[in-house]
Amino acid sequence: MSHDDRLIVALDFSNLEEAKKIVVELGDSVSYYKVGMELYYTAGASIITFLKKQEKHVFLDLKLQDIPNTVAKSLSVLTELGADMMNVHAVGGGKMMEAAVHAVKETAAKAGKAAPKLIAVTVLTSMDAAQWSELNYAKPINEQVVELAKLAKKSGMDGVVASPQEASMIRKACGDGFLIVTPGVRPAGSAINDQSRIATPLWAINNGASHIVVGRPITQAEDKIAAAKNIVAEIRGVENE
Repeated sequence: MSHDDRLIVALDFSNLEEAKKIVVELGDSVSYYKVGMELYYTAGASIITFLKKQEKHVFLDLKLQDIPNTVAKSLSVLTELGADMMNVHAVGGGKMMEAAVHAVKETAAKAGKAAPKLIAVTVLTSMDAAQWSELNYAKPINEQVVELAKLAKKSGMDGVVASPQEASMIRKACGDGFLIVTPGVRPAGSAINDQSRIATPLWAINNGASHIVVGRPITQAEDKIAAAKNIVAEIRGVENE
């Protein structure tokens, strides 16, 4: 069973060597990795360089949100690192997202390379209804997620980060070419950990997700390659041999 680019494995570590060890151990069974704040703040650009040398795709998950100019300049710097996908918070607004898109495309064009995909975080998958009510938004979570996704698309973003629970509504609202990257994906029987709005890999894909992000069920598995292959088999809708 070969790898599948729809599976993104989260390298949620604060130790560079531990992250490298996981990537080497998984070998050809995984082609796409997520580097979040914990690892990036520890290792910086070196983890991106390492992953690209291993011929892996990289989702740099830093969730930028600030005034448009600051986000634009930051993304220009990050674009030069060579990540394949990066993200910002959709609640930063349309002007911020438009500035982000412009900066990434302009920087990539000057470097003579393809621009990384830029996606917007809608509502964190750790957010449940009780926490959401504390924020006093007028709409329930699922409706707010769709509105943020529509704003992201209008602003020129390539897609969004959203829970599997909202993927089908986003797909209907934003069309087939829109990326929907879904954290909070757990194979049946896995621990929920710190996620609230979760789903199984096949359910997420069938409900419109273009990519699923899986961390501990693979990186903490006794047989990591088997864990990754089982998820690839599931999202392809076939039995793993």
